[in-house]
Amino acid sequence: MMANSYTEQEALQHYLRHPLMERIVQLKERNFEASKSCSYAPKNVEEAVDNYHSVLEIVGDICANVIAPNAFGVDNEGPTCADGKVNYASGTRKNLQACKQAGLMGMSMPYQYGGLNFSNVPYLMAADMISAADAGFVNLWALQDCAQTIYEFGSEELKNKFLPRVCAGETMSMDLTEPDSGSDLQSAQLKATYSEQDDCWYLNGVKRFITNGDSDIHLVLARSEEGTKDGRGLSMFIYDKRDGGVEVRRIEHKMGIKGSPTCELVYKNAKAYLCGDRRMGLIKYVMSLMNGARLGIAAQSAGISQAAYKEAAYYAKHRKQFGKPIEEMPAVAEMLDNMKAKLDATRALLYQTARYVDLYKTLEDIAKERKLLPEERAEQKKYAKMADAFTPLAKGLGGEFSNQNVYDCVQVHGGSGLMKEYTCERLYRDARVTTIYEGTTQMQVIAAIRYATNGFYASVMQEFSQMPVTENMQPLQCVLQELQEKYIAMVDLMQTDNLKDYIDAMSRRLVEMAGYIIMGYLLVQDACANDYLFGKSARVFVAYIAAEVDKHCSYIQRFVSIGRC
Repeated sequence: MMANSYTEQEALQHYLRHPLMERIVQLKERNFEASKSCSYAPKNVEEAVDNYHSVLEIVGDICANVIAPNAFGVDNEGPTCADGKVNYASGTRKNLQACKQAGLMGMSMPYQYGGLNFSNVPYLMAADMISAADAGFVNLWALQDCAQTIYEFGSEELKNKFLPRVCAGETMSMDLTEPDSGSDLQSAQLKATYSEQDDCWYLNGVKRFITNGDSDIHLVLARSEEGTKDGRGLSMFIYDKRDGGVEVRRIEHKMGIKGSPTCELVYKNAKAYLCGDRRMGLIKYVMSLMNGARLGIAAQSAGISQAAYKEAAYYAKHRKQFGKPIEEMPAVAEMLDNMKAKLDATRALLYQTARYVDLYKTLEDIAKERKLLPEERAEQKKYAKMADAFTPLAKGLGGEFSNQNVYDCVQVHGGSGLMKEYTCERLYRDARVTTIYEGTTQMQVIAAIRYATNGFYASVMQEFSQMPVTENMQPLQCVLQELQEKYIAMVDLMQTDNLKDYIDAMSRRLVEMAGYIIMGYLLVQDACANDYLFGKSARVFVAYIAAEVDKHCSYIQRFVSIGRC
């Protein structure tokens, strides 16, 4: 029997059984109206979920039997640049061809454009598996998510022009960063000029650190308003490679994710199409685009954590020292348990966030077709806020846990972990960027801290703390409630008038505590649904975060005490 990255992971399949999935599917499928005109559209919830499973089995097959076997060669060969164009590594070309043939390049797009109309949950599960197989390749495959921006904000003409091409297998990129504007995107200077004579826009300037920079279709942030210097002068454009005008100056030589070409691009009178309204490029469209990308990086982090745990567990089982497998040594066993707990906690938060995004985005889309009912508007508002609050936690903590897991994976391998013939050496390099791109962990803290100081995370914890749990999970729920009280005490302490100046300095610790406790509650819920799959991880993770919360509380109290001296 051939290997399959999906069927072999019962824990991954668990996330399609969440109670919210029925509501998500009903909204996404518009009560299954498309089944009347589209042969592969489902007729009911069960059929839709079966479709998810079937497609994810195909993804699992490709991951295990195409992408993963190619990963070593892709990492060594890498892409090259010649005559201003990118040539993918041979393994990357095979990966792309396999995904195109399987129809996996437009998973979340509506049926009318040739897509599968999948929700975020199965789409991110696919990204999770692909990342475990080759974290560099997912940066090409998952950039199809850029099509969502065209779908949400582009004109009908632009949607009909570009979305079928994405679903047919053409690749995308988002060209945001410039040599002098990284996280500070409002300072972007690539110039967009409208030609009255040609009735079109032209782009001139340089973009840097562009993932898959020689893609077929680009989303480009450019300054359309003469004389402006801030975000209000930026608009979003679509550049079509078929029109020409963009040259790849060079491919960056990176530490990891080597199969993904990171390019410096030179725009020279490149024809482009305005996407959405002028002046809204950064304020509205990039913010939406980045939130989707950050969830994608959270999925990439989960996949890397999965690969790291799998490699470490396999090595520890087969490597013998002192007459027994090293997995039987308590110090190694503890590392493996912690790795698995962090993986399961990462996924618990990732897929809960994905469900929130699915609900609010789908209701937002329905609102373009008809007026939402009062209860639907309330639902949309609720889940939009939940998604906004959870996304920086999923991206920030997921990236940090993936780096911790690859560190421990190398450690389990000992000296062998430093050797290039072992997968963990590549994983170690690939994971490092997950805490950097699409907003560093520090930027995620900045995005999340307001939800700590305004009491929103505390209200979410309170809601989760009231959820019913099984008898064997009750002790863990009690520990989480105690940690919740400690967290709230620290937030209240930092809110006192004479300590407000310390909030920024302590923000990372406050956000981490909030994220850990929320992860704990979600993982306990998973364990209530399936103790066999998640019970041990829940116990290990709650013990781990109890120590982390105590450490953060002690640090904050001592920091404040010293500051008052």
